[in-house]
Amino acid sequence: MPGKFELYKDKGGKFRFRLKASNGQIILASQGYKTKVSAKNGIASVQRNSAEDARFERKGSKGKFMFNLKATNGQIVGTSERYETERACENGIKSVAKNAPGAKVEDLAV
Repeated sequence: MPGKFELYKDKGGKFRFRLKASNGQIILASQGYKTKVSAKNGIASVQRNSAEDARFERKGSKGKFMFNLKATNGQIVGTSERYETERACENGIKSVAKNAPGAKVEDLAV
């Protein structure tokens, strides 16, 4: 089973998406968007930008590691969970790069 994006509406009424790997684990989550169209544009941006390693901003703090995926304009389009090791974080980046480009979108915000 390939990875997939889940598009949903949060409790505050904003649209968000998350990218799940084939095992169902969330590997990237978005910010809140005012409209569904904007969230879908965010998904398209993740699909485009995840193929380029330079778009991943790696961060480490207090023994935890995470990454942001940035669009060409520098805006963050997705954020990872916190990882215990730098290697696990790099594996998360590889998983996003592998799963995002061809991932289908499941619209849960209907």
